[in-house]
Amino acid sequence: MTIKKVSSITKLEDLGRIQLSKSFFMRDFLYSEIANWYGVPNFPDHPDIAIRIGKSLCEQLLEPLQDKFGRIAIRSAYRSPSVNQLGNEKGHNCASNEKNFASHIWDYPNANGFGATACIVIPSFLELYEKDQSNWQQIAYWIHNNLNYSHLTFPPKLCAFNIGWHEQPTREIYSYIQPKGYLLRGEAVNEEFEKFYSDLL
Repeated sequence: MTIKKVSSITKLEDLGRIQLSKSFFMRDFLYSEIANWYGVPNFPDHPDIAIRIGKSLCEQLLEPLQDKFGRIAIRSAYRSPSVNQLGNEKGHNCASNEKNFASHIWDYPNANGFGATACIVIPSFLELYEKDQSNWQQIAYWIHNNLNYSHLTFPPKLCAFNIGWHEQPTREIYSYIQPKGYLLRGEAVNEEFEKFYSDLL
């Protein structure tokens, strides 16, 4: 199905029904508390691009994670430019539109091409994280060694984290959990990192 523009409720329903991968549909990624609270529509200006990029995010990152660790809960994903700008202006932890192109704003590229980000929780990992917040590194190193991600960002709540796919991946991992800062920045896959996530296997 080709959707050039969302111009009616029927078109929006059609968009939501599009299957991005074996487990995920476009509708899974359109929910936004900001959009709901302020009454701002949250759907892409360019649906075909968002679908194409969303499929890469799901097939290359989210499906392998779910196959390995069980069901993934999506906290936040696609944001329209208007929703993201409003979230930025209101101080709701949204970076500027320019910084979110090819990230939460899937249908607009940044200087290096297109990409997509989703904020997810892995419920099966929560108990391990609650015992020791430094355990976020186990998931981070596993993803680094096993998936073609572009960026990971770990805020401190629920061990929810942003995972991004991009046409030109930077392979960067940043944490707001202690130890705060960059864990990796462009390093290659390294078998030595397996020791950090051996408890997950």
